Order: sequence, then C-alpha cells, then structure tokens
Amino acid sequence: MRTDEELLAAVSDAEAFGELYRRTFPLVAAYLVRRVGNAELAADLAAETYAAALGSRSRYQSRKGSARTWLLTIAHARLVDAVRRSRVEDRARRKLGMEPMMLDDEDLARIDAYGTNTESLLSGLPPDQGAAIRARVFEEREYEEIARSLACSPSVVRQRVKRGLDEIRHSLKEEPST
Repeated sequence: MRTDEELLAAVSDAEAFGELYRRTFPLVAAYLVRRVGNAELAADLAAETYAAALGSRSRYQSRKGSARTWLLTIAHARLVDAVRRSRVEDRARRKLGMEPMMLDDEDLARIDAYGTNTESLLSGLPPDQGAAIRARVFEEREYEEIARSLACSPSVVRQRVKRGLDEIRHSLKEEPST
C-alpha cells in the first residue's frame, strides 16, 4: 500500500489522488467543522482545499512535512481566506472545472460527526501521540512550542504527530461502511 506522500507525488495519477482524498477527508473535515461549526461550510472549504491541493500537488515537498500536514495547511489557508472575504472562495474548483458537490442530509451528518468524533479518535492513541496531534492539528501550535510543553524535541513531536495520524488513518480504514 502506498503512503500518503507517494499518493500525492503521483502527479498524473487521478486514482492516487482519489485514494489520498478518501484517506484524509475525515481529518480535513474534522479540522474544518470544529472551526466553523457548520457541516455545509466545512464541506465547501474541504472541496476548495482538495481542489487547491490537486492543482498544486507538484509543489508538495515531503521534507517540509507530511501530506496530511500539507493538506491541513491548505485547509487553514482556505478558512482564513473565507473569514477574510466573508465567503468561501471557489477559484480553485472553477479553475479545474469541478462542479459544486451536492450534499444530502446524510452527508452533512457524517461531516458533523467527524468534528464530534475527534476526541474518540484521539482517545484510541497513546497519550503522547494524542497530545501532539491535539496541539499541532487542532490548536495549530508550532512544533517548537509543543516540544517545549511536552519536554521533547521538535523532531519527536513530528514523529508523534505522524505516527498518530497514521494510526487514525488505519483505524478509519477498518471501520465498516454505513
């Protein structure tokens, strides 16, 4: 099985990007819905996040961070832009010719659940990994700051975040489909 980074690096492979999307959407949606408190808005921001990622994935550099961190960085930028403009920009989706997604009530409920299930996802991790992910992904703290608070090096924090996110991805793949 290919890693997230390998999927992202397969620039001309639409199937690879689709797999990356399926693996990472719960994390990106949880991040966004926890910040905006609205599943529809979170879905719009997530769509724009993935469109922007698809359009710029050739610029991804794994030495600067994991594919998940890169996606969350894009999601954060889209969120900041939406707050600044008081609306979700759809420029990246239009540039790629992507139609808006039509979501039904079940889709919206699933997105809402990503935001509320975050703590249950983290509770299945070792405490050090859960703390690192909470601080980095949900509190948006810098690695150096987290390292000081956890009394370890920034590289240890990076490894905890990566291992924890890998474990979450693995656990989401094992959940039965609804």
